[in-house]
This record gives sequence, C-alpha cells and structure tokens, in this order.
Amino acid sequence: MFCLSLPLPVPMKLDSHQHFWSYDARQYPWIAPGSPLQRDWLPPDLAPLLSAAGLEGCIAVQARQTIDESHWLLELAEHHSIIKGVVGWVDLRSPDVERDLAALAPHPKFCGVRHVVQDEPDVNFMLGEEFQRGIGKLRAFKLTYDILVYPRQLPAAITLAKRFPEQPFVLDHIAKPPIMDGTLSPWREQIRELAKAPNVLCKVSGMVTEADLAAWKPADFKPFLDVVFEAFGEDRVMYGSDWPVCLRAASYAQVHTLVDDYTRQMGATAREQFFGGNATKFYHAK
Repeated sequence: MFCLSLPLPVPMKLDSHQHFWSYDARQYPWIAPGSPLQRDWLPPDLAPLLSAAGLEGCIAVQARQTIDESHWLLELAEHHSIIKGVVGWVDLRSPDVERDLAALAPHPKFCGVRHVVQDEPDVNFMLGEEFQRGIGKLRAFKLTYDILVYPRQLPAAITLAKRFPEQPFVLDHIAKPPIMDGTLSPWREQIRELAKAPNVLCKVSGMVTEADLAAWKPADFKPFLDVVFEAFGEDRVMYGSDWPVCLRAASYAQVHTLVDDYTRQMGATAREQFFGGNATKFYHAK
C-alpha cells in the first residue's frame, strides 16, 4: 500500500511578550514623566510591526495588577486577531483565587497569569504560603505562569519550580541581568540551575532596557544569550519583544533584528521553534 507522507504544519510565528495600554498616569505610575511610553499603545500600533518582522501574532501580557486588566486584554483579543493569547493577572494570594480563575479560564485565549514579583521587596515573595496556594490552583485550569524577577529573586524561582514540577513556568526577560556592566555571575549559575527544571522555559526578551539605553551594541548581549541558549536548549526558549517598553532603548525592528541575527547560527527548525513554535505549544495559542 502506498502511503502519502504529509508535511508537518509550520509553527505559528509569534512574539511571546508584549503589552497594550490606554495611558493613564494613575494606573501606570511606573512610566516615568517624559517617557515615550506616555501614550496609548494598542493593537493597531503593533500590527504593522509584527507584519514587517514576518510574525503572525503575539501574546499580550498584563501591565496592571487588577482583574480588570485581564478582562480588558481578553476584550482586545476578541476584536484583534493578532492577539493569540493573554497572560493576565489575578491575586494569587486571595482566598477567592479559584473563583477568579474559574471566571477567566473558559475564555479560549486566556492562557496564563503573571505577578510583578520584581517589585516585591521580599526576595522570597514567591515562597509565601498564600502565593504558593494560588500557584497550586493554576494547573487545574491548564494555565501557565510567567516569572518576572530580578536576579536577586532567582533563588526563590528555582525553589518554586522544584516545588511545582507539573506546573508550566516561563522566565520573563532572562531575569533582567546587569547587561550594562556585563556582570554574568551569579546570574549565569542561577540560570543554569533554574534550567535544570524541565517545566521552565525562558523568554529572550526585555534585554535592551537592561543595557545602556542610548549606546548598546549587539555584542553586549552575546555572553548573556550564550548562557540562556546553552542552558535551556532550542525547545525551551521563545522570542519576545517587550514592546512598547523596549522603545525606551530600541525600535521593534532593532529588537527583532538583534535576536534574528544571533539565531542564524541555529538550524531552520530551531529558529521556527524560537520564533513561535515553542510559545504556541506553551501557551496553547490560537
């Protein structure tokens, strides 16, 4: 019998990390006065940038720590097809967390949750009993968790990943290492330790804002990229622009070109996974 071998589908090409907002100084106090971020940034602004980079869509990630943010992003997703998934916010420490997750999870594009842990003064915030109870609720709803931390909080992230081996995690922005001064250690060793947990992926995103904003060079990032790609491997890394936050230091095209050039040393399949395949699988993007 003759069997026709069909080609495997080409992975969706995605930006795994960007943000939208209707600017209001009261709701975005972290945006500095005079910043280019002090305006509305919405899907019609991003769509032509994705197209120019050869990408089909994006994962929209929360920028406010309110339930309203989650619902607003899902409403945007209903009206703009470029949004393939939403990483929202719920209060994981709340006794009502299960109720809040149950209200959001049925939406086909609600794929995960994030908390801005980098702003928490306690380096062990993620190891708190209430927070971990909330993390423990995510798997039942098939939701991912984005880990947003600075290097000083990586030890807690390592412990978190070990305590919840069945929970899918992704590290945002390679944990924001000190790229501007080129210091690799102890970030390098901690990244390698975190990558030993097979349930953790890493977003290659948010790097330009950790470098010299006005004078960074592609060579500044290579030592950090080498660590991440070696530690996580081609199946657990994903491209993210961190647009529009990246505009503090670089255009969308510059951010994309930076990692596009670096990954040209990889094979075609590995590049397909990096520029969308891994994110599509992780977030069940639609």
